[in-house]
Amino acid sequence: MPKEEIKFEDFLLNVSPANIVFINEVNDHLLQKGCTYKIESAKNGHVLSYNLPKTKKVIINYVFRKKGMLVRIYGDNIVKYEDILKTLPEGMTKAVEEAPKCKRLHDPTKCNSRCPMGYIFELNGKEYKNCRYSSFMFEIKSENFEAIRDFIDHELKERLV
Repeated sequence: MPKEEIKFEDFLLNVSPANIVFINEVNDHLLQKGCTYKIESAKNGHVLSYNLPKTKKVIINYVFRKKGMLVRIYGDNIVKYEDILKTLPEGMTKAVEEAPKCKRLHDPTKCNSRCPMGYIFELNGKEYKNCRYSSFMFEIKSENFEAIRDFIDHELKERLV
């Protein structure tokens, strides 16, 4: 039996009312830039992923965790705009600093060989080698909205070149 398609409106049912306008704005912006999305069921709720059809690589996804809704930004081009990291709110900076290290960057035998590896970048004068799946994972809350939008726009700009 084929999986039932989860609609965007169904995804929004799990989103906090305080975040719905932001999620809708980001959705509209990404769709205008040519992204497509896919929604899948997961343990803690739906996962909404956006990608550019040209590359088929995910640019962001929204996930639900115990502490709430998070956005995972795949900053594949972070070295081209790493100055943006200096402008992140304190909570977002702390999330980057505390993100797990990339096992493959430290020892390629310690992680799945199909893993595309993490990111190497600098933040506040310190080099980080973080896991791509956790490095830029931020809480969806009003004080982060502007920085999240800006981060997404910088990555989109690089991917659309």
